[in-house]
Amino acid sequence: MSTEVPNIKLKIDPRNLQIQTFAVEKLLEPLIIQVTTLVNCPQNPSSKKKGRSKRARVLLASVEEATWNLLDKGEKIAKEAVVFKEELHAALADVRKESQALQVSAEAFTSDPCSLPRRQAVVPAARSLLAAVTRLLVLADMVDVAYLLQHLTVFQRTFESLKNVSSKSDLQKTYQKFQKDLENLDYLAYRRQK
Repeated sequence: MSTEVPNIKLKIDPRNLQIQTFAVEKLLEPLIIQVTTLVNCPQNPSSKKKGRSKRARVLLASVEEATWNLLDKGEKIAKEAVVFKEELHAALADVRKESQALQVSAEAFTSDPCSLPRRQAVVPAARSLLAAVTRLLVLADMVDVAYLLQHLTVFQRTFESLKNVSSKSDLQKTYQKFQKDLENLDYLAYRRQK
């Protein structure tokens, strides 16, 4: 594979992202529903403190763990990426910042779950984290597509060189490279579909 970096310009503003594909929307729909159900809380929750819920703390811990796992994978992608490096690092920083903001507001909420203002403060923090994670996922997907396109270009060059061979030994060498590039492209396409 060639080591040249493909010249790809980011044509979207990752800070102002709107989900416009049905597949991505369906994948994120359960998360969005979970976040927006916090908005539909009763306006006058019970003022009796029945005890602090351990379940909210467990939920907060699982969100934090999932976010840190996502950040670890995102950092690995950013290290290996040849395109969109700056955008990936900015998206990772944004996810970290929004995760910390959610953690602060969620901890305040779990300490006093009957407080409507604290409950309402969790909602924008959760939505911001969801938007930051979505931007990171879209950028990681764009890196994957750029990598696949880079391999497709290598395959196309090999195919073109196969047309222009002049000897049998050149034909064998070029055909072996063609087979290797085709297998590599097939594997990458399979991995992407999976």
